[in-house]
Amino acid sequence: MTKKHFCYLILAIIITSCSTNPYKNTEKVYDQQLKTLEGQITSKEAQPIPVVPPIVIDTSYAQQLGIIKDTLSKTGSTSLLNGIQTEWIGTVNFNLRKPSFIIIHHTAQDSLQQTINTFTKTRTQVSAHYVISENGKVVQMLNDYLRAWHAGASTWGKNTDLNSSSIGIELDNNGFKPFTEAQISSLVALLTKLKKDYNIPTQNILGHSDIAPGRKQDPSALFPWKTLAEKGFGIWSDEILEEAPFDFKIEQALRIIGYNTKNLSAAIMAFKLHYIQTDVTPTLDRKTIDTIYSIYKKQLQ
Repeated sequence: MTKKHFCYLILAIIITSCSTNPYKNTEKVYDQQLKTLEGQITSKEAQPIPVVPPIVIDTSYAQQLGIIKDTLSKTGSTSLLNGIQTEWIGTVNFNLRKPSFIIIHHTAQDSLQQTINTFTKTRTQVSAHYVISENGKVVQMLNDYLRAWHAGASTWGKNTDLNSSSIGIELDNNGFKPFTEAQISSLVALLTKLKKDYNIPTQNILGHSDIAPGRKQDPSALFPWKTLAEKGFGIWSDEILEEAPFDFKIEQALRIIGYNTKNLSAAIMAFKLHYIQTDVTPTLDRKTIDTIYSIYKKQLQ
């Protein structure tokens, strides 16, 4: 090697060693923000709502969180099908996705403990964020930012994956008895917190039957939807119903409200289970038509 070539080699090494990642500072910010968000989704501290005794069921949950954290922390490149390698440059503008719906269920089981047992077995493939017992005890089983498996095959408007956009609340009730005052009181307290925390629209507080007509009937006709609506959780029809116009299109109105009308009879029954309750047949009488018209108008406001 000549002296001239040697000098060029040394110069190249110096230039290479002095070069820096232009995104080094933003990558550092990314990592710091990610660490904060990981802390949020792994927190299992009780939330400040009435009657929330600490219940820890931790083994499988901790394992799942490990998988979530690994996925969140993954950087580097990924191979695409066409042979292109993606490049990683971390942004500094991001946060966790927030839920925009709350879906209310009844457990169709006979005790809080039975429901907890169901939600802590892998083979059941079902879960919810919260379970509220008859005496008002609130058990949180999943961080609000994570995706529970409570809605199943469901639709509301153009949203076909409610699990990904909602918080699931299960009420300990077998579907045949009234909901207790203590239970509804805790539900209202929890809804107050969740609606404020995530700015959830009033009309996006729904029942499982609303998003899965014909497949689900929970919460039952005994659930006090009117009481909740009066407190700002969900909408309700006018006390004095305005008569729907002669040319009012019922199926289109139900779709605009949010219902899947592929099975129109099932959609009508789901609507009546929520907004009429004393009659849950698919019959379209005057009261049903005018109630649909009332809710339709409120949905457009």
